[in-house]
Amino acid sequence: MHIHKTCVLAFILLVASTSLPAQEKSDAATVRTLELKWTESYKAHSIDILSSLLAEDFVITIEDGNTFSKAGYISHTADSTVKVQVAELSDLRVRVHGDTAIVTGAYHEKGDSNGKRYEYHDRLTDVWMKIGGKWQVVASHYSVPLKQ
Repeated sequence: MHIHKTCVLAFILLVASTSLPAQEKSDAATVRTLELKWTESYKAHSIDILSSLLAEDFVITIEDGNTFSKAGYISHTADSTVKVQVAELSDLRVRVHGDTAIVTGAYHEKGDSNGKRYEYHDRLTDVWMKIGGKWQVVASHYSVPLKQ
């Protein structure tokens, strides 16, 4: 009887340890999809979608060093004087650590702001957390690499 319980316990531990990486891969795929959804909702000024992706205590640092809270970033995104023509992500890497995911990558944005053309080629770091069973971004940082 004791050997049977030991075998069952060993089997449960084996299954639990092998399913964790699969869950992390699934979470990484989910966060990657949400990252793309965020970019599309930003470009399209889809405030409702954007609002659902951002945690209440969200903070972002943008290219010029300004920071915005969730409300500030949503107002910035809703600005009708900004017309985003290109918003694309590349070189995305998602690392999951429990209920936290770190996304790094490259971002390219081009458009018009108050009638003036602009274009950014950035590096980004986004921090996502699973809050109440739902992935939301809590922090984001965009910076323009120095040209050599």
